[in-house]
Amino acid sequence: MCKSIRRKLMDNSITTRSRNKFWFLFFVLFVSWYLLVYRVDWFPLSISRHQVNSTVSLGSDSISETNLHKENVSVIPYANDVIKDDEKSVYNTLSADNDTIEDFEGLQKELESLLQTQDDERNLKKGLDRKEVDFCKGRYVYVHDLPSRFNDDLLKQCKLLNKWSDMCHYFENKGLGSRLGNPQRLFLSSGWFETHQFSLEVIFHNRMKQYECLTNDSSKAAAIFVPFYSGLDIARFLWDKYNVSVRDSDSRDLVKWLRGKPEWSVMGGKDHFLVSGRITWDFRRAFDEDSGWGNKLMFLPESQNMTMITIESSPWHRNDFAIPYPTYFHPSNDNEIIQWQNKMRRQKRRALFCFAGAPRPNMEDSIRSEIMEQCNASRRKCKLLECKNDKNKCMKPVHIMKLFQNSIFCLQPSGDSFTRRSTFDSILAGCIPVFFSPGSAYVQYLWHLPKDYTTYSVFIPEDDVKQKKSNIDKILSQIPAKKVSAMREAVIKLIPKVIYNDPRSRLKKFQDAFDLTIKGVLDRVETLRKELREGRNSSTDFDEENSWKYYTFGITGEHEWDNFFRRTDRVRY
Repeated sequence: MCKSIRRKLMDNSITTRSRNKFWFLFFVLFVSWYLLVYRVDWFPLSISRHQVNSTVSLGSDSISETNLHKENVSVIPYANDVIKDDEKSVYNTLSADNDTIEDFEGLQKELESLLQTQDDERNLKKGLDRKEVDFCKGRYVYVHDLPSRFNDDLLKQCKLLNKWSDMCHYFENKGLGSRLGNPQRLFLSSGWFETHQFSLEVIFHNRMKQYECLTNDSSKAAAIFVPFYSGLDIARFLWDKYNVSVRDSDSRDLVKWLRGKPEWSVMGGKDHFLVSGRITWDFRRAFDEDSGWGNKLMFLPESQNMTMITIESSPWHRNDFAIPYPTYFHPSNDNEIIQWQNKMRRQKRRALFCFAGAPRPNMEDSIRSEIMEQCNASRRKCKLLECKNDKNKCMKPVHIMKLFQNSIFCLQPSGDSFTRRSTFDSILAGCIPVFFSPGSAYVQYLWHLPKDYTTYSVFIPEDDVKQKKSNIDKILSQIPAKKVSAMREAVIKLIPKVIYNDPRSRLKKFQDAFDLTIKGVLDRVETLRKELREGRNSSTDFDEENSWKYYTFGITGEHEWDNFFRRTDRVRY
């Protein structure tokens, strides 16, 4: 009797296991069939950011809309990513037990989720067909097609742009200059050029031609670029006796041309911006006498509505903003930047500090003579590269970069004006800049340098040096090694933000000085546009003389730096 019962129980157990295996096999086959039938729908839509092949004309160049803008382009979280996760979950459930399916309801829910995901993907495709995401909205830039006399024709006159040297080779390679190679293994095998400090407007224009959100429909534009080579224009007339009408001629003709365009009337020019490769003082002649310096481009009423971008801005005017001088390094990809940063991290630096420059004996407020004197007094710690005579080593990238790469700190006193290209060469070399006036960087490059200047630089007031109250060697020697290391790392991380990559290529990971400039311009124009809608004008909130305080700190009251911005004859205006 017991054996008979045991046998029946065993038969029932076998039957149960067989039934379970049958259902297991059934669901495996069902899922396999489902995957085969619908697998094609799991692949993401092949929507590329580079599908558009039409072209738009910009001046004498034809610009591919592949690089022109990203109209009607979208990047979405595709449903197939969700399906793959569900697929894995299904397989995990099915393989959990080879003998029984313990969670039939769980499997059913997984399959329902799978079906729902498929429906969601189809709906997503339909929605995408109806309306695609525009990732350039609010970032479009329209470029005026200026008559060639305002840009390209000036490049053809390159032999006339400098009284003492032929500038033509500086405009090779889209304004980057001739290639440097890698002498003394100071640089990298590529990405280094003999770039002139005043060639920014050419480089910027060529970068703009490759901007990802260009449009030939000005009604879409968030900002409008005016590609006038104002620096090259005035360079022809700075060093000889030309009357003011000759110097002002092209600037006056430009603003007349702009006023006649429909784009100007939209915001009265407040959405327009212009980039110049020279300092602001070359365009701020305050009186109409032939003895005055430069032209009056910045003082023309139309210019005061535009955002004027220069390599050095005025602390006392509200509509011009500074962006970095061009350096010698113009990488064509992210890897070159990473390579260079790592090279600077490994660099051995034998000098505590250095200075490259010449004295300014005719400038009463200049502290360069005192700096050179202190450097000579600390010869074991300071390296001096004096810029003088016909064999001026300061004009050779090899000598400048070698000096900066071998130094921990690089002294950056003011010269003919507040700023120096040397500041950005030192950052490129991983050398911590030492400033003596806040006008040299802190109130200038607001879109590119950290607001907390103590993280990447040292500040020693120039009056303390002039009055011999400060010993540079002693101040720098007392900075803790840990602090020095942190500051150098901060400087090295700044490198991508102060360089302009090769206009013939595009970075993927980093934003360079061009990218940050465009962001700054778009933010400013959007603020102005909002004020127009609301009937406000923030420029009346502060005295223009206090522009540097308002833009840097958001204040107009007394500040500890007020004495640095007294009007002097240091700058030509």
